[in-house]
Amino acid sequence: MTDQPTPMMAQYLAIREANPGALLFYRMGDFYEMFFDDAVAAAAALDIALTKRGTHEGQPIPMCGVPVHAAEAYLLTLIRKGFRVAIAEQMEDPAEARKRGSKSVVARDVVRLVTPGTLTEESLLEARRHNYLAAYAQVRDEGALAWVDISTGAFQVMDCPLPRLAPELARLAPREVLTCVTGLEELVADAGAALTDLHAGAFDSGAGARRLFGLYGVETLDGFGSFSRAELGAMGAIVDYLDMTQKGKLPLLRPPLRERAGGAMQIDAATRRNLELTQALSGGREGSLLAAIDRTVTAPGARLLERRISAPSRDLPLIQARHDAVAALVDDPRLLADLRAALARVPDMDRALSRLALERGGPRDLTAIRAGLTQGAAIAARLPGDAPQVLREAAGDLVGHEALIDLLDDALVAEPPLLARDGGFVAEGHDADLDQTRRLRDEGRGVIAGMQADYAALAGVGSLKIKHNNVLGYFIETTTTHAERMMAAPLNQTFIHRQTTANQIRFTTVELSELETRILNARDRALEIERGIFDRLRAAVLEAAAPVGQAARALAEIDLACAFADLASGEGWVRPRLDDSRAFVITGGRHPVVERALKRKAESFVANDCDLTTGGTPAIWLLTGPNMAGKSTFLRQNALIAVLAQAGAFVPARAAHVGLVSQLFSRVGAADDLARGRSTFMVEMVETAAILNQADDRALVILDEIGRGTATWDGLSIAWAVMEHLQAANRCRALFATHYHEMTALSAKLEGVENATVAVREWEGDVIFLHEVTKGAADRSYGVQVARLAGLPPSVVDRARAVLDALESGERDGAARPAALIDDLPLFRAVPPAPAPAPRASALDARLKAVHPDALSPREALDLIYELKALTQETAP
Repeated sequence: MTDQPTPMMAQYLAIREANPGALLFYRMGDFYEMFFDDAVAAAAALDIALTKRGTHEGQPIPMCGVPVHAAEAYLLTLIRKGFRVAIAEQMEDPAEARKRGSKSVVARDVVRLVTPGTLTEESLLEARRHNYLAAYAQVRDEGALAWVDISTGAFQVMDCPLPRLAPELARLAPREVLTCVTGLEELVADAGAALTDLHAGAFDSGAGARRLFGLYGVETLDGFGSFSRAELGAMGAIVDYLDMTQKGKLPLLRPPLRERAGGAMQIDAATRRNLELTQALSGGREGSLLAAIDRTVTAPGARLLERRISAPSRDLPLIQARHDAVAALVDDPRLLADLRAALARVPDMDRALSRLALERGGPRDLTAIRAGLTQGAAIAARLPGDAPQVLREAAGDLVGHEALIDLLDDALVAEPPLLARDGGFVAEGHDADLDQTRRLRDEGRGVIAGMQADYAALAGVGSLKIKHNNVLGYFIETTTTHAERMMAAPLNQTFIHRQTTANQIRFTTVELSELETRILNARDRALEIERGIFDRLRAAVLEAAAPVGQAARALAEIDLACAFADLASGEGWVRPRLDDSRAFVITGGRHPVVERALKRKAESFVANDCDLTTGGTPAIWLLTGPNMAGKSTFLRQNALIAVLAQAGAFVPARAAHVGLVSQLFSRVGAADDLARGRSTFMVEMVETAAILNQADDRALVILDEIGRGTATWDGLSIAWAVMEHLQAANRCRALFATHYHEMTALSAKLEGVENATVAVREWEGDVIFLHEVTKGAADRSYGVQVARLAGLPPSVVDRARAVLDALESGERDGAARPAALIDDLPLFRAVPPAPAPAPRASALDARLKAVHPDALSPREALDLIYELKALTQETAP
């Protein structure tokens, strides 16, 4: 016979069935418990003990749990490992359940579904990065991508055909992507996001419009812009998903902003990876452009910086306005220092607002709003009236919040507790009823102390104490040595026995019980009043959410301008000249990440010029030179200068003139993709094909070693054809690095193509890298010398030299077939190691051998040093 589940287990199973695909955190007192397969999976993921509790269908029930007070840390681990978690809370006090019968189960229900894209807790989020939830919808031939960060309220949407989805996901780096479109698993995984499949009805454009009407309390979306059916479907799916995961408590979302196509520099996923814009190839932030230039002092400023670097603008007036702001701050170091000092005290108002809207906020979120608005007002007052447009507009959003600041300042203490339920966050004098209740609560402690002294005198027991615990409440305690006297007349008429332990005996009195009731009532009443005040303050903040959010964005804008100015001042960066031309002239350009790394080792970076300006014709530099000479660094630094210029920053150069770049493409580095069955060469060809098929005449393309993954003549042929296509079809600005020196002849045949090389010097068989880019062409690659520097065994290096000499000699002598020449080389027979060079006798060696140290006097030792010094100079080469 199958055993029936207990009422509690039946409740668990019902809640579990209603929330498939997620681990269930089932609240039991001070723990979240998990059972069955959830427990097995969670115990392995969290490295916690797996136990058993009862049986079900004749089998022991696996169980594990985590304490409620530490649940956020466990949630973070589970989310990072790809789990979703449904949190079931107790919806009533256990005492209420007992009123229905001794076997009644406390009512429980899921209050929230925690997923990668719906995090709001400070401990679960990276302060300096967005946490995007994205949705992709298709309606016939239309596609749209919407994304939201519920921790800040940012909500945006754009038209997005399927071919553009991968680049946009690479730009946004969402944590979770919603869709009903099949076949996107690989694409979403490449973006590092979790894929959530929803039913097609979630993306219905009509239902999406209705959800948005309800969210914003409007009857039309015309005030927000004109949206396509696909865009409405994507936005509606996000709202529907948030309603489901937050169980009706929708976050505070700003009106949706439609991002226009062509508003930002187009950068595909491969280029972002190759240039390490926001993440290094190693996977971390350190080593990326973002890490090298981030001097923001606020979390919203850091998030804005990442957005600007990920999507450099193509709006020329806007870029120039941002440059104006940076220039004004560079020219006024004192203002810059004052603003950065004030900004360092600005908290993250965006995320505080979001937590308050979702009813997950506490008193510290209210003080964050107060501090942010207070500092904002001070910053606005510090900015001059003739500040550039960007700073003036930001200052305008920082004023006018005096009423809310005064309310919060009057109501809150300087340093409140984390949770509202703890109380103690309302300032004295804000609420008369609360002050009176607190006095009763606090004065009760003094009365207790006086009562203890009176009872000790009455009983004649100096060690008598009045104590408190959660079981007995207040009680009188003495040691058991006084038990007989305390329980005998006349003391037993005052002291009522309650409990005896091994060493103590406990009593109460009528007077103590009455006082305890008054104190406890006052404590509960004070907490109740504070919770009411918190709710009113929260409502006041949310009522002003729009201007408060605007102030938060203004502070982020000022922080970013100040960070760019501090970077420019400290590193010697200059304001770039931007226009609508096809110019690209960099004087003394530097790679910001490499230069930063060299400075840590007290080394200097060799700056180089680049000029890709040829009017209306293509402008391509064909760059030759050995490995390790700095070709890849030169390519990347010019691409990064374009990114920085259009992101609104100054650039690492002595001067820069950049015509707006519409697209940035990079084919640099070598990597395979074994999971998809792609070799290194196939990956290289796929990325090259994307460039040739998409680059327009305003694009900037950097290509490194095209064709190196195949046979020499195949590779040369491909590189040659790619160069011709860039020049004739794409007609873009490009830097093309290669070891195929035969291609340098193209500069004489193709308009707009110039040769450049990285200078090196040879000395005694070694190659010295000068890292200087000059006009001209290299005639060799110095591969054998670089191999020796890498530490190849001397016998291998010597053999390589011999093979190279034979091959080059055969080519000069016009050998009929390379194969015949190879056949003459002893490639497959043992090669004797190169003989060690005969030691060369020297006068210095002879003199040292003749020295007897123990026989030298101090004077003779000093004379010997001078003698040896002279000998070293005589024997030096």
